[in-house]
Amino acid sequence: MGLRTPRTIYTNMTTAIASRLQSLIDTDTELVELHNADPYWQQRIDLAFKESNASIYLVFPSTTDTLAKIVKLANRERWRILICGNGSKLGWGRLADDIQLVVSTHKCDRLIEHAVGDLTVTIEAGMKLQELQKILRSHDQFLPLDPTHDNATLGGIVATADTGSWRQRYGGVRDLLLGLSFVRADGEIAKAGGRVVKNVAGYDLMKLFAGAYGTLGIITQLTFRTYPLIVSSQTLVLTGEAEAIALATQTIRNSGLTPTAMDLLSVAIVKSLNLGTGIGLIIRWQTIPESIAQQIEQVKAIAQQLNLHATTVEESKKDLWQQQAIADTKSALDTVAICKIGVSPTAIVNFLQLKQVIERDLTVRFHASSGIGQLQITNADSSIIEELRAYCQQNQGFLTILDAAKALKQQVDIWGYSGNAIETMQAIKDRFDPQNILNPNRFLI
Repeated sequence: MGLRTPRTIYTNMTTAIASRLQSLIDTDTELVELHNADPYWQQRIDLAFKESNASIYLVFPSTTDTLAKIVKLANRERWRILICGNGSKLGWGRLADDIQLVVSTHKCDRLIEHAVGDLTVTIEAGMKLQELQKILRSHDQFLPLDPTHDNATLGGIVATADTGSWRQRYGGVRDLLLGLSFVRADGEIAKAGGRVVKNVAGYDLMKLFAGAYGTLGIITQLTFRTYPLIVSSQTLVLTGEAEAIALATQTIRNSGLTPTAMDLLSVAIVKSLNLGTGIGLIIRWQTIPESIAQQIEQVKAIAQQLNLHATTVEESKKDLWQQQAIADTKSALDTVAICKIGVSPTAIVNFLQLKQVIERDLTVRFHASSGIGQLQITNADSSIIEELRAYCQQNQGFLTILDAAKALKQQVDIWGYSGNAIETMQAIKDRFDPQNILNPNRFLI
């Protein structure tokens, strides 16, 4: 479904919110009541709320200055704001309630600076990843982020710390982020600066904002490190018995081999992609052809010793390196739940052999080195969520519900956090957003 931003609609806007906002916005900023919005936005926003609320206003600021004015007014009036970019992950997080404004940053999408020689790029947070990659590609560079949606904005990707299989080689969002700017809850603009990684208060902004789900401020500008464009790419798949796959994974992790991605796949994914039988280990190299050929031969030798089936596969194979498709419609979410999961890397194969995973034919993909992955459950209920979450927590991990039916999200704590950092997180939230107007209750606190 294509995105079309609604035109500004002032007629019949008689509420106090609309009248106050009209005096602040410039001619390129758009303001619309939810029931007059494009169907795309109506559908996406509905996924974020406990109940439909047509009285909500959507605002699409065209500049950071306008955004700051809107937030300053909201803070003064104590209007609560739901923050998004392109709306692709509005279904993530706790269900929202008592929200007056939905603010999208997707019109703030300008390229600020591309220091080609320094391998850095600074962009506004509303730019989509796929648009940035086009810009970088023209200079033989790329940004190694592979989130769930490539049409997501960079601000949304950072806010949710949404990365994929490239984590193996390049790390997560925090490892690629050099600096950021944001609008504070009081409407002031704070700048961390390009390569500066701490602000004057001593907070490491990259670590705080990456994965904070917009609860600390509205990200407006980002600086990333970039990398030279990949010369060539090839993928090898190992399939077979669980114990042999586990040993092969450990051997490769401890070797001098340098794959850019290495994922462990459940039996269900292996079958759906016609990669063989059993559990799968999928490995990708992206470097010069000679190095790829040499490393593939080394892994094939390991596979032969362990009686594993090794196959090179076409990079163009659909869904090969994509994360599981996220359910984008309410009807799909009635039957499918998407979860972000994590366990100790040594416990991944055991997770893939759990009775619940095998019998329910669950779709699971883990990043082999980090132990972070994604789980898709058809006909999910609270019992299966709690059982799998318990296993993850027993193995130094977690299970977070991303997309799911509203009924399930209201039955089960979507975060399931069992650590001891809630007081610290609350103190940071109180420091950054004492009025609790930014994405209230969407995250852990």
